[in-house]
Amino acid sequence: MSYAKPWKRYADQLNQLIARGMVVTDRDRALDYLKRIGYYRLSGYWFAFRERSAPLCRLDGQGRKPKKVREERIALDLFRAGTTFQNAVDLYVFDKQLRLLVMDALERIEVALRVDVSHTLGQLDRFAYLKPELFHDEFSVKLDKDSGVIRHHEWLCKHAQLIGRSKEEFVRHNRTKYGLPLAIWVACEVWDFGTLSTLFNGMRTTEQDAIASQYGISDGRVFATWLRSLNYLRNVCAHHSRLWNRNIVDQPRLPSSAELAWMTPFESDTHARARCFLLLRITRHLLEVINPRSSWPGRLKAHLHAFPDLSHLGLNLKGMGVPDGWEADWWLGGRLVSTGNKKPLSSFPAEAGLPRGAVLKWILGDGVCAVKVWRREPLPWQRPVYTSTCTPSRTYTSRPSYSTSSRPSLVRGPS
Repeated sequence: MSYAKPWKRYADQLNQLIARGMVVTDRDRALDYLKRIGYYRLSGYWFAFRERSAPLCRLDGQGRKPKKVREERIALDLFRAGTTFQNAVDLYVFDKQLRLLVMDALERIEVALRVDVSHTLGQLDRFAYLKPELFHDEFSVKLDKDSGVIRHHEWLCKHAQLIGRSKEEFVRHNRTKYGLPLAIWVACEVWDFGTLSTLFNGMRTTEQDAIASQYGISDGRVFATWLRSLNYLRNVCAHHSRLWNRNIVDQPRLPSSAELAWMTPFESDTHARARCFLLLRITRHLLEVINPRSSWPGRLKAHLHAFPDLSHLGLNLKGMGVPDGWEADWWLGGRLVSTGNKKPLSSFPAEAGLPRGAVLKWILGDGVCAVKVWRREPLPWQRPVYTSTCTPSRTYTSRPSYSTSSRPSLVRGPS
């Protein structure tokens, strides 16, 4: 089928929108937006404003009714009553700011995961990424059914390309002084999110579980799907694609709500699992461990509150998969648990030292008190201890003290 749509001047594009029922209150400003953003990009935002047909069934290529009937409503050219050009611009700006917020968080997650993976595998071998025996067979031995190539070989080719084209001074220095290959804690600094998530997916269950447990997830395979989905999210944002109501193709697996209480609304809601809010909630969960004092959760919450008023078009945050009562769950870190060894926090006496890698969370009204314990084993007198003698009303972070008392003082985190 040949492409039949003609080229149109900006003025003709705007006239077409007006003819289809869109209200334009400032023609010059609307033309400026069409020149700077483009008709096609904006059409992804006003698509949700278009009228829908009555339920219908598409015929097959021979004009016959298909064996499996699936009713659907198709988008018509006309816009719903009350649609304005500014509605599309407001939604576009909201989505743009959402993507910037997401990229801010994903940068921190990517950097932290580079450390997690390189530190875990580096303990086994400083060139662990080259060793097939340190990965599971599906990744390092068996041929991929689609490409016919061993996935580890594909990964090594991508890794070699990243090293080869890198202009970083640290790469030049290590190649000159030590030669190739680079130690994993050096090489990981050139990996992108996709390279990182692919390698994690190929790691053995033991190493996957060790990293996942730091984030409150007992199953490393579930955590691998989180990283794959976050890589998808990162690509959407990096390429400036529409995010707010995007159908998430690469959906993550969910741990049980018994492990993470905030998962409850997503377990029975297929629509919510296919929208971006679930990935935002996962991002928020990971940041709670990586940087519990971050202002990002509050900034994202404020941004969601700033969603443009499109109630006259039947649109709201549910288009993002936001469940009812999301604000209460936004600060919910789960039950009172230690994710380092998955024992209830109540099993640790108030005066006892905490286990390595423990992440402690208290639900305190509308806030959370979170403690991140270092991943390296502290000296005995540096071990932070759990204290429950606090009743803050907002988000607090317990920061371990290096004094001989070893009792952490509660300091107010940023809002």
